[in-house]
Amino acid sequence: MDKVRIGIIGVGNMGTSHITSVQNIPQAELAAICDRDRARADEKVKLAPADCRVFYSVDDLLDSGTVDAVIISVPHYDHTPIAIQAFEKGIHVLCEKPVAVTKSRAQKMIDAHAKHPELRFALMFNQRTRQAHRKIKQMIENGEFGKIVRVNWTVTDWFRSQSYYDSGSWRATWAGEGGGVLLNQCPHHLDLFQWFFGLPVKVRSTVSIGKYHDIEVEDDVNTYCEFADGSTGNFITSTGEFPGTNRLEISGTRGRMVFEDGVIKFKRTEVDVNEFCRSTPESFPSMDTWNIVVPTRKDTGHEHQDVIEAFVKAVLDPKAKLVAEGEEGIRSVEFGNAMLYSGLKGEEVSIPMDTVKFDAMLDDLIKNSKFQKKEVKEAIVDMGNSF
Repeated sequence: MDKVRIGIIGVGNMGTSHITSVQNIPQAELAAICDRDRARADEKVKLAPADCRVFYSVDDLLDSGTVDAVIISVPHYDHTPIAIQAFEKGIHVLCEKPVAVTKSRAQKMIDAHAKHPELRFALMFNQRTRQAHRKIKQMIENGEFGKIVRVNWTVTDWFRSQSYYDSGSWRATWAGEGGGVLLNQCPHHLDLFQWFFGLPVKVRSTVSIGKYHDIEVEDDVNTYCEFADGSTGNFITSTGEFPGTNRLEISGTRGRMVFEDGVIKFKRTEVDVNEFCRSTPESFPSMDTWNIVVPTRKDTGHEHQDVIEAFVKAVLDPKAKLVAEGEEGIRSVEFGNAMLYSGLKGEEVSIPMDTVKFDAMLDDLIKNSKFQKKEVKEAIVDMGNSF
């Protein structure tokens, strides 16, 4: 085929953005949109080409023969059944983050895809397209930092208002969303964390439920990590701080890198710190360093579109690479699940984690929830502040 016929399932905030992105890709055709909210679907189809079909049922869309691929942009719990159903119908899948609510549900998606290896399974990890992130990944792989001994990532620029949480009945509930900041705002950074450093083998977290908002899920997290090679890390995130920060620090045996405000600064030592520590006769030594601002290329400014375009090319050419393979999504989900379990249970969690225990905890949270969601309000939405 010359073009990939795409259907967008869910045309809320992100799905609406994807309507525009798909139309900007020459090898893609926006063939259908689907939303169970009929009024919303009928309104959003006006943004699509005249021949774009509108559906109010996922079953009807997937049975229609209208699409070759779908973009899944619905509440988190629905990712798993819709993706599995799409694979069974021979349809390629690009799923919004997170791939699933739990590691066990992510594994079900992976198992379903394994039965249809001819199909492409991609994730909307658009942060991997940012040039600074790609440069950091390259520097790690090239050994620029020597042996990494400690990483700290503070991501507190995800400020959200109470109005945001009140804008959807499913938001910030165990039954509707399955979690808070770890599952909604931070999957990108959890993915980048494991993409850069791999998964830790142990985590210990402090998790606050509704610290800043009237919600029943976490909005503040502080996690300590241990890696198999003995290095350590910290991951801190919140939706209640302003102005907040996004600061990544990597300490290695060849110096310290800080990434903040879009700039990579690297204070590099002239020699390996471990070697210097063992060889210098001085008791209070100092080392010469180079202060480097690492250059990066300019971002495209349309990173979600970049992910969709890579997906389209991969559907047309089996040799083409995706920005993120669907199977990779289980890692960030497990990382987030481990943090949440550790914080709520007050205990250290080993990775790989016990999915049975986590699923039982989540089921109990849903079953025993006494939280009363306020009346859903219409919120002012400007997604530009979130990108």
